[in-house]
Amino acid sequence: MQSDAALAIQPDAARARAIYDLGHSTVFAARTDPRFSYCMYVPPHIDAARHPMELVVIMHGTGRAFVEYRDAFAEFARWNDCIVLCPLFPVGPLGDGNRDGFKQLREGEIRYDHILLDMVAEVGEKFGRDFEQFALFGYSGGGQFVNRFALLHPERLWAVSIGAPGSVTLLDPEQDWWVGVRDAETRFGKGIDVDALRRVAVHMVVGKADLETWEITHREGGKFFMPGANSAGRNRPERLESLRRSFEAAGVNVTLDLVDNVPHDGLKCVGEVQDFLASALARLRNA
Repeated sequence: MQSDAALAIQPDAARARAIYDLGHSTVFAARTDPRFSYCMYVPPHIDAARHPMELVVIMHGTGRAFVEYRDAFAEFARWNDCIVLCPLFPVGPLGDGNRDGFKQLREGEIRYDHILLDMVAEVGEKFGRDFEQFALFGYSGGGQFVNRFALLHPERLWAVSIGAPGSVTLLDPEQDWWVGVRDAETRFGKGIDVDALRRVAVHMVVGKADLETWEITHREGGKFFMPGANSAGRNRPERLESLRRSFEAAGVNVTLDLVDNVPHDGLKCVGEVQDFLASALARLRNA
């Protein structure tokens, strides 16, 4: 039986939950590693929702616009009974100013894929939900993260949307990571489950005018240079097409959106991503 004191604070606790946890949430430190954090959009009607809540994770790019992406997906989440989780992996967690570590899933001792999975578990526990599977979208640097996460953890996804990655990891067993997946099990302790990936709804999106190459051309001696680093194409549309072909060659169906008159701007591709997720969500709920 609850004490009178506990009962007395319940209204304040409910008010704080409504202000800081529901709707456009505050920013929370990740429980397993407080160097990393996240914000959410949680529909205020969560306790009376028509459908059980599903989880959509949005991975920021190099600019770390995690709040902007959260806000862009808020109405989608409200009308589709979804929680939106937006991680923040800040620049330089090892003190070296590295902007790009999260894109490769591993940076020193940090495993960003594992941190994300624990954030998913944390949010599930917070709201009494089991998010054994979730949807994942990322654009630009976030698209690189999502590309590689989907290859390593397809069993955790019901949908994935890969947006305009500057570099791609092809589903190619003849090339080493990060260009291909030949040594993925050696590097990550987990092989590539192509059968599981075939069961994921896969979307790729890029602007037709996303043609600049200054930030994505790998040069010998560069941080991520390796043989084949530039072989997928000159620009983002070409590289995403190479990724699509590698997936489809392995029997993975892909929906590709080339968005007219859009340069490198993820927020201008949100409509295509939401249309895809809405269709995937309808299939999931009707299965």
